[in-house]
Amino acid sequence: MVWKQKSTAVFGLALFFAIILFVQMGLYILNDFIGPIELFNIFIFCVSLFKPGTFGYFAVEIIVNTYIFYTVFIICKKVINQIVLLSSFRHQIQQRNQINKSSELNETFNRKNNDIVVIQDKEPLAFTFGFRKPKIVLSTILIDMLDSKELEAVIYHETSHQKYYDGLKVFVLQIISEVMWYIPLTKWSYQNYRIMVELVADEFAIKRMGSELGLGSALLKLIKNQLKIAHPAPALVHFADETVDYRLKQLLNPQQTIPVKMQARSVIISLNMFVVILFILVIA
Repeated sequence: MVWKQKSTAVFGLALFFAIILFVQMGLYILNDFIGPIELFNIFIFCVSLFKPGTFGYFAVEIIVNTYIFYTVFIICKKVINQIVLLSSFRHQIQQRNQINKSSELNETFNRKNNDIVVIQDKEPLAFTFGFRKPKIVLSTILIDMLDSKELEAVIYHETSHQKYYDGLKVFVLQIISEVMWYIPLTKWSYQNYRIMVELVADEFAIKRMGSELGLGSALLKLIKNQLKIAHPAPALVHFADETVDYRLKQLLNPQQTIPVKMQARSVIISLNMFVVILFILVIA
């Protein structure tokens, strides 16, 4: 699967930057609690460039501590918000759950884990919900709107999101892009990954169906009824979201390249930041 390989590379790029940052932060914090550490730490190095007791020393120390606190705060805030939203959203789904239709659909498509939930809603909805054990949520109107082949294609599409834990990965990239805003490649990775997981899911559905007809037909029916969320919602992976234009182009031209092009300015900024980090590592 071509798009699966590309999406993995894009996810790995952002994760690479994040791992470097978080490891360095962890070492800096450990240095404060257990004393000096032998491993190199970029934050300690930046502070050590100034003589202890001077204004510059205290100023840099405050900046470093503030940045680390800001990063930890943003991550904790995002995670807590997601937990609250997931809990609220899960409660809404349970209230709207059409148990009989859910059981019928799980039996029809041989879902051994009973992971398809049918809800009553006035919008044609199809999305994957949850991080640890993702479930596929479909609305009754969507089921009535699509024929059997189209519905099967939608379910296979959402199965891909479920199988690869796309909701969790998108959420992780969202946090990374917000925390590491000064490295534009992280935002680029987040934007591209959101599109790529949809293309991966489309590839998955087409491979299972043996044709793109069911998927294409379902997309065309839903393009006029894209999901509009008027209230806060957790990180979900929708069948018909803002990436639908890219997906229709991909169905027409399977040789499409990376969806979101990186501006030269953003590449230069990201590379400069990375070179600075490497330079510090070398001279240290």
